Amino acid sequence: MPEPPRAAPARRRSSVAYDPARDTFKELPNTVPEDAIAEADEEPAPPSTVVTSSPANDRVPTDQTRKRRRSASRDREGKDRSDGKSPAHTKSPISKKPKSSVSPSRRERPSPRPSSNGVPLEKFPPRVPSDLPRIPLKPREEGEVSTARRVPPAYSRRPEPDDRRRNGDFRRRSRSPRRRSPNHYHSRRSPPRERPRSPSPIRDSPPRETIRPGGARGRGRNVLAEQQRLAAEREAKQAAQANRGVQEVSNQFYNARPEWVKERGRDWRRNESQIKGLRSFNNWVKSCLIHKFSAEEKQEVEELGWGEEAKEPEEQKPLLVLDVGCGKGGDLGKWQQAPQKVGLYVGLDPAETSIAQARERYQQMRRGRRPIFDARFVPQDCFGAWIGDVGIVREVGIDPNAGSGQPSRWGGGGFDVVAAMFTMHYAFESEEKVRMMLRNVAGCLKKGGRFLGVVPNSDVSAEHIRKWFSEKKEKECGGTDTDPKTNEREEGEAEDSPSWGNSIYRVRFPSDPLRPLQADGGFRPPFSWKYTYWMAEAVDVPEFVVPWEAFRAIAEGFNLEQRYRKPFPEIFESERGNSELMQLAVRMGVTKFEGGPKNLSPEEEEAVGFYHAFCFVKV
Repeated sequence: MPEPPRAAPARRRSSVAYDPARDTFKELPNTVPEDAIAEADEEPAPPSTVVTSSPANDRVPTDQTRKRRRSASRDREGKDRSDGKSPAHTKSPISKKPKSSVSPSRRERPSPRPSSNGVPLEKFPPRVPSDLPRIPLKPREEGEVSTARRVPPAYSRRPEPDDRRRNGDFRRRSRSPRRRSPNHYHSRRSPPRERPRSPSPIRDSPPRETIRPGGARGRGRNVLAEQQRLAAEREAKQAAQANRGVQEVSNQFYNARPEWVKERGRDWRRNESQIKGLRSFNNWVKSCLIHKFSAEEKQEVEELGWGEEAKEPEEQKPLLVLDVGCGKGGDLGKWQQAPQKVGLYVGLDPAETSIAQARERYQQMRRGRRPIFDARFVPQDCFGAWIGDVGIVREVGIDPNAGSGQPSRWGGGGFDVVAAMFTMHYAFESEEKVRMMLRNVAGCLKKGGRFLGVVPNSDVSAEHIRKWFSEKKEKECGGTDTDPKTNEREEGEAEDSPSWGNSIYRVRFPSDPLRPLQADGGFRPPFSWKYTYWMAEAVDVPEFVVPWEAFRAIAEGFNLEQRYRKPFPEIFESERGNSELMQLAVRMGVTKFEGGPKNLSPEEEEAVGFYHAFCFVKV
């Protein structure tokens, strides 16, 4: 029969206790009661079953923890030494409980519970922290702050508040998992990472040096040259904006021009208009230019050798036409009747209202006539800006190196003809505008292309100025002026300034003491000689003189060679023998029959003589 379980021995009180929060051994005062040791009473072991020789039945009770087994075994060893016995001859009074998870080595250990006989046990110093008794946790009072240190995450680099509060020189330890280099082995903080150098030259720019105000140290020659270039561009831009006054006035006039002339219709313009003959004659002159110079020059037929067959003439390609200052599209019908078929017509004009009316006229022609050529209309200033930014012009082709003396990239532009009818004189407001206009024209023309136009004749202006100075000199010498027309002055007109005209047109030069007109009728320098031109039912805007010889010399610098120049009266006389053009004059109402006199009044005849036509060829 197994022996009954014995009573539990008295609890042992240790003189030291282990504090896991501070990792130290704390000595306990003698006043600490024994019941302060928080340790649960052991439950009595149940009666064991029949003991067999099987090793599976030799088990240790499951409720005995490792700490209690170790402390009990040491107590038993001490008692055996005092009795003079070996612990190997002591039998365990505790019954066995089967447990499959206990190793056989633990099954052979004796019971750590010695028999209680009232004799105080010998105390041995603790060997491991688990041999020490546990101290119960004291409940936190209300308002008490915990002094336990918060355990930061493993990869946190944030400083610990307690250590920083206790010691201001505390250097926080790096919790980076990477290894420390030997140079920083004793350092408690990980060294800073070296950032890789950026390949961009902008981010790795050198530091700026402190420069005294007004000093130029640190600026290279390229920087100074760039600043000078930008300053020159700003001045040129300001000058261009200051010189846009006449162009803006002209644009405002044509945009705000009353539509009563258009509303009255073609019949009124042909029969009742005050300048019906002058308008018809001007249109006929423009048609003559288109018929004579728009088509490509025919190559001379070479004489055939013995046995050679005549070659078929090459088919002419459709013309590509650029109209600078197209206005309201009044020349669309003339280009439709050109001797060579037109493939594309591009109209540019700074007045947006005129461009809108040109589009409307083109749509009416497409609806009411036979198929017409393709046309594009774009509002664009052709004298003060580069027209290479216009999409259709860039698509056809334009040479940006025209007039610069550099070799051409494409061998020229893509247009066959560039026309400037009654518009080129606005460019002579300044030399910059003249050169920009010629650059646009020469850049658009291909080699062999034609530049056609109609402008006021500077020779007529020079003749009237010489006449005015001679009459003024006669007055100063005591002569009398018997011509009543010269005594007539309009309201606001200066007394000492030349002017001429009649009831349908008038030209008036202003009196400028800073830039007076010259008695010989010359215009030196050849730019910015402004006058006011008025024509009944048509124009009342400021214009500029085009000194022809100066313009021809400038055009030669852009590879434009003059081929034709004639005043309007001479054009009619020279084309009397051309039956095709005379028949056209009859249809347009210039003459009543072929070869007859012009249907012009004396006033219109004088107004017509103020203009001349020209043609340049790009070589």
